[in-house]
Amino acid sequence: QVQLVESGGGLVQAGGSLRLSCLVSRSTFSINLSGWYRQAPGKQRELVAVIRSGGSSNYADSVKGRFTISGDNAKNTVYLQMNSLTPEDTAVYYCNTELVSPQGFTYNYWGEGTQVTVSS
Repeated sequence: QVQLVESGGGLVQAGGSLRLSCLVSRSTFSINLSGWYRQAPGKQRELVAVIRSGGSSNYADSVKGRFTISGDNAKNTVYLQMNSLTPEDTAVYYCNTELVSPQGFTYNYWGEGTQVTVSS
């Protein structure tokens, strides 16, 4: 059973930084793409950043220039470096990954989420 284990969330003051990690465990398939989403209270879940197996990435406009998504294939881990945090970044952050089998079938998984709280 594939598991996504997130870590790195917490409480930080505005202007501070956090780095989220997402370990994709128990998988023998390749990671096709991975992303970070977030959901603030009363709001819909939104895409924050995504990175593809080739290394290309995309970001939500609200985090461009402040957040960086990266991956370590050897460790099956995806990171989200968050700098210059603001209270508007407060949310539960979820890791998502799409795995691809040698036959080309894709499988999508979600982590349980990690809370990020930015105080003013």
